[in-house]
Amino acid sequence: MLRCSISPATRTKNLRENRPVTRDLKAAVASRLAIPHLRPDPQEPLTPARLRIELLSGLTVALALVPEAVAFAFVAGVHPLVGLYAAFLVGLITALIGGRPGMISGATGALAVVMVSLVAQHGIEYLFATVVLMGILQITAGVLRWGKFIRLVPHPVMLGFVNGLAIVIFLAQLGQFKVPGTMVQTDHGMSGGEWLSGMPLYTMLGLVALTMALIWVMPRITRLIPAPLAGIAIVAGLVIALGLDVPRVGDLASIQGGLPSLHIPMVPFTLETLEIILPYAVILAAIGLIESLLTLNLVGEMTGKRGGASQECIAQGVANTVTGFFGGMGGCAMIGQSMINVKSGGRTRIAAIAAALFLLVFILFAAPLIEQIPLAALVGVMFMVVIGTFAWNSFTILRKVPLTDALVIVLVTIVTVQYDLAIAVVVGVIVSALAYAWNNATRIHAHTRDSVTETGAKVYEIQGPLFFGSAAGFAELFDIENDPDAVIADFARSRVVDQSALQAIEAIAAKYEAAGKRIKLRHLSPDCHRLLKKAGHLVVDSDDDPDYQLAVDYGVRTGVLGGAEG
Repeated sequence: MLRCSISPATRTKNLRENRPVTRDLKAAVASRLAIPHLRPDPQEPLTPARLRIELLSGLTVALALVPEAVAFAFVAGVHPLVGLYAAFLVGLITALIGGRPGMISGATGALAVVMVSLVAQHGIEYLFATVVLMGILQITAGVLRWGKFIRLVPHPVMLGFVNGLAIVIFLAQLGQFKVPGTMVQTDHGMSGGEWLSGMPLYTMLGLVALTMALIWVMPRITRLIPAPLAGIAIVAGLVIALGLDVPRVGDLASIQGGLPSLHIPMVPFTLETLEIILPYAVILAAIGLIESLLTLNLVGEMTGKRGGASQECIAQGVANTVTGFFGGMGGCAMIGQSMINVKSGGRTRIAAIAAALFLLVFILFAAPLIEQIPLAALVGVMFMVVIGTFAWNSFTILRKVPLTDALVIVLVTIVTVQYDLAIAVVVGVIVSALAYAWNNATRIHAHTRDSVTETGAKVYEIQGPLFFGSAAGFAELFDIENDPDAVIADFARSRVVDQSALQAIEAIAAKYEAAGKRIKLRHLSPDCHRLLKKAGHLVVDSDDDPDYQLAVDYGVRTGVLGGAEG
């Protein structure tokens, strides 16, 4: 067996480096769970001008949240106030403790389409219980720091996500062009409905176009008021002053209500209940975290600020757990409203907090006024969000990137529109991973030469990673029948990655052994050395230095993984 010695100096160094581990771990946990300060960072000092921008941005977001929350409540088959309470609670809590300032969370369509079958089959109380369990799962993911795995999402998947979500937001607005009250509830959400026609349709389209024009031109006139807010205010004032007969927020449903109250889900606390809600909770938690973390990355790219993925997981989990106990339908980050906030100038937590509080004010005191806002104004805002969200340069990128990446962009976009975000991201990551594995599998090759240190030995200089994808190619590199009695596999330009690689090494060693020959391994990197030593393959009688200061040839013990059968 291999013996590795550790010098006293190295041991002292390791102890010195490991001493503060416990203290650092406690500090990391405390910082992750602490409520971030509400002041912006030093680059964004909280001046009166900055505060005005943040509050007006929050007001704009709140106005856009109202029809979205009501519409998603209809999709899920619950009362509009259930969606509005979720938008308020989830938005407020994530604004306080979320991973990145500037993000807006609330009730979303991606979650609503999963909830509808649960509500239809088991009732709303089971939905509340599911939202609580969903939140607990998300908190667990945050504590275990699973949010870091969002780094595995490739850029083509992000482009597909952005484009797909932009299309979904656009399609969601088309429902506002139907006659209010004509859509019917089914097990799959709201469907049917009679489209506007004639003068009502032309008026609606004209107001949408006017809103979009105002949002486009306002920044060229003044930046004192966010352009989306100015567009909503001007179009709403015009409609009210002229008494135009167009669909308004109040035509969807009344948003008048009181404060959300504590409500324990009225479900039996049995194993049967858990069997009902657990599958939905897992799906909702996954969709919520994926959409939230991708939005976190997108907002970070736009604002140039970093954020904590694991902290965002915990924030989403706490928000959904609380929401489930206060009669809300749960939620996650909303890319549309986040884009409105960022483009309106919102850069701190104040804007998101203000949006949640303004929404509560609408529910408690300003419902009659908010219900007079024409849907056309809000649709115009969302259409501008679609234009700003869609990655139009992706059409150019498709012609310049590798074909696999172009296919991933298109695939993720289509799956996002047809199914949901979680499935689209998983599909995109799998396809990207398979393409990467295949590309690396084809790279393994070897150069052969005579050994300068051992007379009569043949050296195979392995190049490329040795893993499950290249294991078969690795076995084909060796000419066992014609090789001399001593063979050296040099891994200076290769890496041994996984169990398939171990199996391949043992199999080739067994073949040389059966032929009465021997193979040695040279220049193993430290990680390869640890992997092979753990498997029990290395047979060396002397100490070694894996950093190549001392070249050691490792004998290979066969029969460890059954490689002799090959």
